[in-house]
Amino acid sequence: MQTDMYDLPIATQAPAAAQAFRAGQHRLLGAEARMVDAFAESVTHDPGFALGHAGLARARQFSGDMAGAKSAIAAARDLTGGITDREAGHIHAMGLLVDGKGPEAYAAIRAHVADHPRDAVLAQTCSSVFGLIGFSGQPGREAEMLAYNAALLPHYGEDWWCLSQYAFALCETGQLDKATGFIDRSLALNPDNANGAHVRSHILYEQGDTAAGRAYLADWVGGHDRNSVLHGHLSWHVALWSLVEGDEAAMWAIMDADVAPDTCKALPINVLTDTASLLFRAEAAGVSVDPARWHQISDYAARWFPKSGNAFVDIHAALSHAMAGNAEALSQIISTPKGPAADLVPDLAEGFAQIAGGNWAAATGHLTAAMADHARIGGSRAQRDLLELALLTALMRQGRAEEARHIVALRRPVLAGTVGRAA
Repeated sequence: MQTDMYDLPIATQAPAAAQAFRAGQHRLLGAEARMVDAFAESVTHDPGFALGHAGLARARQFSGDMAGAKSAIAAARDLTGGITDREAGHIHAMGLLVDGKGPEAYAAIRAHVADHPRDAVLAQTCSSVFGLIGFSGQPGREAEMLAYNAALLPHYGEDWWCLSQYAFALCETGQLDKATGFIDRSLALNPDNANGAHVRSHILYEQGDTAAGRAYLADWVGGHDRNSVLHGHLSWHVALWSLVEGDEAAMWAIMDADVAPDTCKALPINVLTDTASLLFRAEAAGVSVDPARWHQISDYAARWFPKSGNAFVDIHAALSHAMAGNAEALSQIISTPKGPAADLVPDLAEGFAQIAGGNWAAATGHLTAAMADHARIGGSRAQRDLLELALLTALMRQGRAEEARHIVALRRPVLAGTVGRAA
């Protein structure tokens, strides 16, 4: 009997298909390059391997190839005869996800993972800030992710992927020392784990250890495949730390080589959010930003995300449109928000519009209205610091420096050193 990476039986008689499937799992869970190649090789060895096609669907989805993902999941659905109940459940739940039926997929995946916790490719869909819990738009999403990942731990033991996901959940709930211990264990087991390097970077960010974070990640990402799904975002972290240290030349070099639309190989969601965030943080720090850069990312947002639906994407698109002066695209986001956190989008988008116009008091009012639970929009704490910095910038531009310092001390002490830089 052939088994997957976690010793679960899989319905293929071809050892080469099983070996390639395990490689695909490893690459997917580690955010490595060539995950699509591995799953494609698996079904080449055994075209009748249903779970191999489902894995290929998820890998293509990760790579932004939604047409390919739909084709692969259709093939998996056509091959459900003679497979295990677990595989059938996996294919059903993955199919809902690929079909874009988020709430239905979430319910099916949670039920499936409760019965089959070591089905990691499916469990992964809910484990991170960019997963189904992360983008649920619900209050308490950080606590839910922590509980979800904690429940997986007893089923995995010393497994680098599970340890890294639990470490990230700990980090996002402020348990930094504990998170460090778990990510150390993860990276000791698999030093090439991009998810692990990413989590360590977030821990160092939350600890305010800029020099150590930049040194660690610049070295790590230097040896990482540029075609991986996380290379661009890891580069964003390095660029951000370069900005904090005042190394503008390094920040722009990294932006142009590895983050911006023309060069980054990441998913469009990362290209948009990382580029817009870094440009705004640079402006907030007093760095001159060429307006052409804002026009480029606004055009990119309009091309890839013409309709609302994901609040995390929508607020970064709104920022891009506001700073580029694209009033029509911005107005559409403000007037027609959609998705589970849509109620937060208009104020945040309007806040960016007021910032772009230099209307600092109006910007403060709109941003403040949405700050109470902005975790609902998704993303990590580090990414949502964009909103904290926007509010702080608006306050500083009104001469309300002391109020800004009190707010940052209460809400995000890690940002305290940035207050007043661009005043």
